Amino acid sequence: MNKTSLILIVALLSGLGAWSCKEKPVEIAPEIAASDEALYKAGQEIMKKDAEKARLYFRQVIDSFPKSFYAQRAKLAIADSYFDKGDESSMILASAEYREFIQLYPYSPSASYAQYRIALTFFKKTLKAGRDQTKTTQALLEFKKVITNFPLSEEAKLAQKQLTECEERLAAHTFIIGEHYYRVYAYKASTERLSEILTSYPSYSKMDEVYYYLADSYYKWKKTEESIPYFTKLVTDFPESKFAKKAQERLAEIRKAGAKQAR
Repeated sequence: MNKTSLILIVALLSGLGAWSCKEKPVEIAPEIAASDEALYKAGQEIMKKDAEKARLYFRQVIDSFPKSFYAQRAKLAIADSYFDKGDESSMILASAEYREFIQLYPYSPSASYAQYRIALTFFKKTLKAGRDQTKTTQALLEFKKVITNFPLSEEAKLAQKQLTECEERLAAHTFIIGEHYYRVYAYKASTERLSEILTSYPSYSKMDEVYYYLADSYYKWKKTEESIPYFTKLVTDFPESKFAKKAQERLAEIRKAGAKQAR
């Protein structure tokens, strides 16, 4: 075969790197196929128009030049292309590609970026409080990895903010459940759920409500002594809260009942 007319046929399964007979082969000119930089730039040029074809160029960089600087960039470009697509299945593929990047290049300056993007693949699919919080929990764990493994990175700063958002959402979800148990007189269950917020999500923005419903659950459960510290904490720490007045009324009732028993 004449070298000047040589055509390399690359047919890789997008996202998994396996051969696929369903994809159209990409014709790569010899001068491009011989250069990691040229292959990478070729992929970049067509990314917006044809992401699948661009990924084939990027995978060729990785396969032909695995130790190249452009191989790292190509790996991230593949992951980013799935991430940018945004649907559920693409986010799963993006997460897998980012994880593989960290495994292949653990000391790369872009490893923190890859870990942060893994967290975002879950964070962007989280649901509101009251609905399934599996994605929120997963996002929280992945953001913690960014902060723990790459504490000095810019991504760690971003992760901290979103980690706080995850904790707020999980706390709100737990509160909804705890308040529901309170409403149906299941005080043992409500105290367990609301106590969980105190230990797991101490920065929850509606902690005054948590203290009130936790204290009142104990109070209505006839565990008066257990309720007093939480009513007192509410009055002391949140004097302007609408629940503070209710807490003061409960404390007054408790003191009055105690005075009667002492007679």
